[in-house]
Amino acid sequence: DIVKFPGESCDEKAHIDRIAQEMRKLDFDKVEIDPMGNVLGYMGTGKTLIGFDAHIDTVGIGNKNNWNFDPYEGYENDTEIGGRGVSDQCGGIVSAVYGAKIMKDLGLLSDKYTVLVTGTVQEEDCDGLCWQYIINEDKVRPDFVVSTEPTDGGIYRGQRGRMEIRVDVKGVSCHGSAPERGDNAIYKMADILQDVRALNENDAADDKEVKGLVKMLDEKYNPEYKEANFLGRGTVTVSEIFFTSPSRCAVADSCSVSLDRRMTAGETWESCLDEIRALPAVQKYGDDVKVSMYEYSRPSYKGLTYPIECYFPTWVIP
Repeated sequence: DIVKFPGESCDEKAHIDRIAQEMRKLDFDKVEIDPMGNVLGYMGTGKTLIGFDAHIDTVGIGNKNNWNFDPYEGYENDTEIGGRGVSDQCGGIVSAVYGAKIMKDLGLLSDKYTVLVTGTVQEEDCDGLCWQYIINEDKVRPDFVVSTEPTDGGIYRGQRGRMEIRVDVKGVSCHGSAPERGDNAIYKMADILQDVRALNENDAADDKEVKGLVKMLDEKYNPEYKEANFLGRGTVTVSEIFFTSPSRCAVADSCSVSLDRRMTAGETWESCLDEIRALPAVQKYGDDVKVSMYEYSRPSYKGLTYPIECYFPTWVIP
């Protein structure tokens, strides 16, 4: 059956209920929806639990005019299916659900293995939240987990980490006709953002005041440089900007940005925050700048709130 869900993360309940319906139709041994709203389907009765995870939410589409088809309507031709969330991650949950059925039909599960297929929620907003809940609150801890996130058909042994950083800058407002009487927070932030951009784009030459994140691929700066080269360098980019001002005729008295920081081996949330605090423009504006890590505390579609810091560690298996 084709069921359309127009919009990003618009009706997670409908997604979850539809997945549970399909699991029951395929004779999963047990199907549950936990208090957060994740669906957990068990196939088999063996002692070794193997998880196959796919999240069922999506991010937004950005500027719809940048698409060459309607991402909510999608399309299908002889070679591909396109639409919002088809790759990330609808294909994963479909493959896992039917893969579990195939395993059972082939007698691969027997009394040794149980397959747990999870359709998880809120992953795009907060990567690890769903599994924190499954492990800590549902008390379900598989022996192995396969993430069905797309990897171009390869088997991956690691993943860069991620964290969400907020930078707040204070200013002083005044009338726009005499801006010299105020202290424009947007101008301060503009200086800081140039340093953030340099942190991402610069090389690590000795003459660079802001050495780029590429430095972590070098033994000189990172004891874990070998795994960093395997995972790839870290990155940082500005994802959001906010401001306050009494009006369009006044100087802005605050400005804030969100930074999306991807971390390679050898980087930690502490080192990433310290790196931003050490930027020349941040140092220049001193106490008027605050650098912090976001906390996620948005309720799931079931109304459950499970607060967690927006830090998702790098992991790598030797």
